Amino acid sequence: MAGTTRAAPFRAEEEVQPKEEPPEEPPAPPVPQTAPEEMSPGFPPCPAVGTGLGAAARRRREKGADGAGLGVDRRKSKVWNYYRKLGDAYVECNVCKKQLSFHNSTTTMREHLVRKHSIRETLLSHLKDDHGAEPDSAAPENAAKRCRQTPPESGSHHAEARSDVLLELVLEMIFRDLHPLSVVRDKGFGLLLGYLEPGLALPVPAQLAGMLRHRYGAARQHLERYLRTAQSIVVCAELWGSQLGQSYLSLSASFIDAEWRRARCALETRPAGEEDAEGGLGEKLQAVLSEFGLSGRSVLCVVHESPRSAAAARGWRSLCCTARALHLCVRAGLEVEPAREALGAARGLVRYFQQDAKATCSLHSKLEAINKSKVKLVADTASRWLSTVEMCESLLELKWAIMSVLEEHPSAVQNLADHQWKLLQDLVPILRTIKIATAFLQEEQNASISSLLPCVHGVAAAIGQQAEDAGAAIKTVVGKIRAELTQRWGLAEDEEVLENPAVIASFLDPRFKELRFLSPGLRAELHQHVKAMLSQACAHPSPPGTPFWAPSPGYKAEGGEAKERRPGAASQSIYDILLGKDPTENMPEIHQQLENYIVEPLCKRSTDPLEWWRSNERRFPAVARLSRQYLAVPATAALPDRAFAAEQSALERRRAALAPDHLDQILFLHQNFDFLESLRNGSEPWSRTRHVGPFRGRLIDT
Repeated sequence: MAGTTRAAPFRAEEEVQPKEEPPEEPPAPPVPQTAPEEMSPGFPPCPAVGTGLGAAARRRREKGADGAGLGVDRRKSKVWNYYRKLGDAYVECNVCKKQLSFHNSTTTMREHLVRKHSIRETLLSHLKDDHGAEPDSAAPENAAKRCRQTPPESGSHHAEARSDVLLELVLEMIFRDLHPLSVVRDKGFGLLLGYLEPGLALPVPAQLAGMLRHRYGAARQHLERYLRTAQSIVVCAELWGSQLGQSYLSLSASFIDAEWRRARCALETRPAGEEDAEGGLGEKLQAVLSEFGLSGRSVLCVVHESPRSAAAARGWRSLCCTARALHLCVRAGLEVEPAREALGAARGLVRYFQQDAKATCSLHSKLEAINKSKVKLVADTASRWLSTVEMCESLLELKWAIMSVLEEHPSAVQNLADHQWKLLQDLVPILRTIKIATAFLQEEQNASISSLLPCVHGVAAAIGQQAEDAGAAIKTVVGKIRAELTQRWGLAEDEEVLENPAVIASFLDPRFKELRFLSPGLRAELHQHVKAMLSQACAHPSPPGTPFWAPSPGYKAEGGEAKERRPGAASQSIYDILLGKDPTENMPEIHQQLENYIVEPLCKRSTDPLEWWRSNERRFPAVARLSRQYLAVPATAALPDRAFAAEQSALERRRAALAPDHLDQILFLHQNFDFLESLRNGSEPWSRTRHVGPFRGRLIDT
């Protein structure tokens, strides 16, 4: 062992020897040897570090002591936890496997972690050295200096700062993933955190509750200031139930800001009761608005899931959630007697194969023989009609295998009759067409209610054509669904269609402004109605300080001549003599904007209407102001992907399992944290039509 340990210094000494004999120098003083008997007879004594070796040789010796030969002291910076060294000039990121150039500094590596992977600046600031980045060639010498100069208190301060960051990350995990505060008491969590940070004391739920209240208070104040800049808001009310049987009402606000970005912010979650459907909802909405410093006049309409809402009693327009209304329409059609009997028999088959182990094994063996072992039978849920579609599709795909198993077990369960199999086969295309409509409404550019009526009319026409060649039972089902669509969205009530926010929003959407689902007479009436709305809006301008559009100087809202006049306008022009009076001279500017908007060419159906208005706001400022209000109305009370889902997501199941103590604060931060943080950082906060985006993982500095 002694010979081996002294071979490396001897080689390092040979590497720095010049080719020519240097002038004779006085020999260095001998190094005292504590155990001379262990030295190998064929090797000279090893000189002390810093006496006979140059700086480069000394660095090579220190780097090569572990056998790795790397040009970086990995003990210097924990940024190297995210990288692997490739030679002398390149490193590879362990997260994305991207290769970066390396020049004896970790600055570029640190910037890559922050920019590409959102590794928070706060954490990296605690990981980096106290004196900043420095070349790795000076690491051994400077490390020794820091060991001599750094007081003992700095190490404890670093440990405390790291502990604070870890506690913040634990809290962030709780509200991002909807975990209860008691998760810190779980044995597995304690083992994991103890392994990652042995010296860290495990937090207790009471400590996290205090941190949660502090974080919630800071985020709420920030949201209150931001909501006051909104021109108008749309309140969404979502009803849902917990695993303990308690019903909750989650309220959120939707609006479009000055940059034509749709924001959807959670306001509050509180217990709900039967009185919400009979009048209590309006009082709760008013109370929540008052807590955020908003008046009832700032609410354009309320989107809710209850069949009856008390919002109209407060003067607010009331809209039923599209997902809820569509579910009721489809369920009404499926309640037709032949369809109800066929679906009941289908549910019995699925239940049988899910509960009988012998039948399940027999079915699985037959599916393996036909290479369909991955196809599974799906049981539907009464509250989600899309799950009924999946159940019928799985039964039809496995029909022959199911019939073969039932033949082997004739008395086990009753098979579907031939006419019932035929009914399911004819029913699935109808339901698939309606399912396509839900996929259409989940797209980002179609999140507004402006896409609803064109979609509903398209669905009604499509399923009507599909039912022409179907049997009597399917025609009855389709007729019932179409009747419900007409009743719930007022497609046949010409007198009320002009007041429908969905119709006005479709007109203000540059893709659907032709309103092909209305008669020519109703279109003309709607144009006059929108003109009256513009005149009324400009007669009552927004209060000072609003960041949105205001009428230009010298512009008249009600009648009157345009301010900009031709020189010598007092005398008749040659145009007046030959062509008569110009009808646009006495037309208010806002009405002229509306006429110009009407004759504007249609956009492609894949165009995002918010992007179009962002580019054309200066051309039609008055119409754009009205569009900002109505395009902010969402089609669903919850987010579309959740409202139209065939089953509950993992986050919904976790939400239902939360205890009521801190439920409101956790859900508030879960939905608003990234949105508010992006506003503080001045970055692009969210997508154009949906505020929920990828988690950025940064801390709010309060």
